[in-house]
Amino acid sequence: MALIVQKYGGTSVVNAERIKAVAARIIRRLETGDRLVVVVSAMGDTTDDLIALAGQMTDDPHPRELDLLLSTGEIVSSTLLSMALNRMGCPALALSGAQAGIRTDTRHGKARISGLDPARIRRELGAGKVVIVAGFQGITEEMDITTLGRGASDTTAVALAATLKAERAEIYTDVEGIYTADPRIVADAHKFAEISYEEMLELASYGAQVMHGRAVELGAVYRVPIYVASSFSDAPGTLIHGGPFMEQHNKVLGIAQDMDVARITIRGVPDQPGIAATLFEPLGEGGISVDTIVQNASVERLTDLTFTVSRGDLSRALEIVKPVAAQIQAPEVLADTHLAKVSIVGAGMTSATGYAGRMFRTLFEAGINIELITTSEIRITCLIDEMQVKDAVRALHKAFALEEG
Repeated sequence: MALIVQKYGGTSVVNAERIKAVAARIIRRLETGDRLVVVVSAMGDTTDDLIALAGQMTDDPHPRELDLLLSTGEIVSSTLLSMALNRMGCPALALSGAQAGIRTDTRHGKARISGLDPARIRRELGAGKVVIVAGFQGITEEMDITTLGRGASDTTAVALAATLKAERAEIYTDVEGIYTADPRIVADAHKFAEISYEEMLELASYGAQVMHGRAVELGAVYRVPIYVASSFSDAPGTLIHGGPFMEQHNKVLGIAQDMDVARITIRGVPDQPGIAATLFEPLGEGGISVDTIVQNASVERLTDLTFTVSRGDLSRALEIVKPVAAQIQAPEVLADTHLAKVSIVGAGMTSATGYAGRMFRTLFEAGINIELITTSEIRITCLIDEMQVKDAVRALHKAFALEEG
């Protein structure tokens, strides 16, 4: 009898009918002898609706109040699922993140889990109940409700699986697993039966929205296998785990795209020691994650420094950067949001050659200009015009023959 942590996304619990379907799915799983802890997201577009509602009250909602508001979305779906299960004769109990023992730091909107006390969950499991946990949220030492960031119900599920020493975490969504590219863009995208943590982390971090990057990272650290499948069918999904894997014949595993990109360029930055720290330390202290960083060659001891952040962080990043730019006498700060990322990902690229050249040639032949390039050991990312992302994904998928699997 295995302990499994399941997570159901917003499309899986979008309405009463879908919630009942999930309840029936849970009961069928219990009949196999497994015990279940179930994490749920908010119903459909509830989080977006709550953000819009807050915007009708104020242009700048206080982060604490906004977190408290947004946490109600998952409370609604978890309690409704518990009601459905109990109505079907299955003992169940809904818990908020706080009641489930999820403790976080105080960074509202992007809180990190600082500890997890599963005593209540274990007690309810011992009583024969299915425990339904509201995802995406926790509580600080000061008893304030926090949220973990958009899509972070995945992180809740994997954290619970690690703490409870569950056999695996199962993520149920509206797609049947992890694909070589977004199947909504590439009709012949190939589904993986399995993928490594490292490759999935790169795909998730650079645009594959099926999995939250922090959840994959947690899975890798605590060696929690993660199974991704559809809640709308019984089709086999994709298992994310640590291997071992045979060397792949095709070194490029998949294509990812990310539209959530904003670029900031600081002109005329003095080329001297300590300047980068002066610019980026305040951004880190402000909880803003910086991705791509490019510094031009110095001319007369001056350089241009360009970096990217998420679009939601752009306004706050500019508020931090502009005073610092003035302090170091950089004359101009520019920003734009017309870019997007397209990436090729694959662990085999480190031991092979020619992949960057093929990527750049493919984009050139598709008439797509590359504005910035960044790489890791298993990824090459190009920043391009957001209007050309779909063309880029299709061209790269074909160039690397990913439809062949």
